[in-house]
Amino acid sequence: MSHRFARTGRYRWVVLGITTFTQAASSFFVAGIGATGIHFQRAMELSTAQVGLLLSAAQLVPLIGLPVAGELLDRYNERWVVGAGACVVATGLALGSAAPGYVSLLLALLVVGAGYSTAQPGGSKSVASWFDASRRGFAMGVRQAGLPLGGALAAATLPVLAVARGVRATLVAGGLVALLGAIVFTALYRPPPGVPSFRGGTEPRTPRPGGRLRMLREPAMARIMLSGVSLVSLQGGILLLTVLHLHGTASMGTGSAALVLTAVQGAGVAGRICLAAWSDRARAGRYACVLVCLAAVTAGAVALTTPLGRSPVAASCLFVWLGFFGIGWYGPWVAHVVESAPAGRTGFALGLAMSVNQIAVVLAPPALGLLADLTHGFGAAWGALAALTAVALAATVRGGFRRPSDESRPPYEI
Repeated sequence: MSHRFARTGRYRWVVLGITTFTQAASSFFVAGIGATGIHFQRAMELSTAQVGLLLSAAQLVPLIGLPVAGELLDRYNERWVVGAGACVVATGLALGSAAPGYVSLLLALLVVGAGYSTAQPGGSKSVASWFDASRRGFAMGVRQAGLPLGGALAAATLPVLAVARGVRATLVAGGLVALLGAIVFTALYRPPPGVPSFRGGTEPRTPRPGGRLRMLREPAMARIMLSGVSLVSLQGGILLLTVLHLHGTASMGTGSAALVLTAVQGAGVAGRICLAAWSDRARAGRYACVLVCLAAVTAGAVALTTPLGRSPVAASCLFVWLGFFGIGWYGPWVAHVVESAPAGRTGFALGLAMSVNQIAVVLAPPALGLLADLTHGFGAAWGALAALTAVALAATVRGGFRRPSDESRPPYEI
């Protein structure tokens, strides 16, 4: 790649492709656990709650890792932070493939989570650095589509691999895909012109103790966090419960249910791109898109608790609806966080916001699985998710949200 090409506007589209691919590769196995949940359940004799813990284990370390990754991204080039993180994901999955039992598999997935912490904030900051506000929403949506894209590919391939070679082979495949993502990002990514390729130790300011966390007390940021927690809980429910619900409640075969999950992830890809592109042009700002998503997923989750949830066709359509809005919300939400961040602290702001979401990412799957086990069905789980998103919608509408003209003035002192 020539330096001249890197200086042109065309290279930003290369960056977009690189970051999207790396996100898909890093999230391939993590987003595909739901599709292979039945196979892990049978192979290791697990309950639904234990399957949920598999997903939570990979998401536990990012509770701390996301802010740390954000701080590293403000000090070092994304190329090395994201590339190293994807290598850690590959290492963790390789360890998991050799794990002798359930507990050791959980420990290996903790390692996966440590590496996965860099993928979301690193890719988001890379895109934000290369795209201005007029196209940032669309670019962020395409880049954030990497997660459901990885999940869709996983849902299409990992169940087949699990049947043919066993669940350990799915871990090996996930590790190889993550390693490929690390190689591609490290080899091809370059920072924007004028930004040094390695900037370790160049942070010009020493933040006051607790200054960074002060942004959590801002009312606007609190509403952002509430909407993020509710929607990411719903997203966790989609990944964990779609196949289980369709198989257990709508009487679909596991293969057909996995194909529906593939379609759901595909709808999420479309949602992240379309909703983010809309947010570039919405008069009410990016957060208006998030409000629409809150309303849409509340309605969809409620519908799953009705007789529609027992019909294979109707339930499948509802899951695709939930995929579009319940996965697609992330692009506009992340773009809003980026544009609300203090100057020079984009990485930390992204890491902090995503870390708060991570609490729900960790707690929601096992909690929903336990609720399904206790009630011997999935209606209570969908009802709880509908109530959570409805509360977030009501709180946000009542409190209002920042207009685009305000987003350019970071309200947080660091």
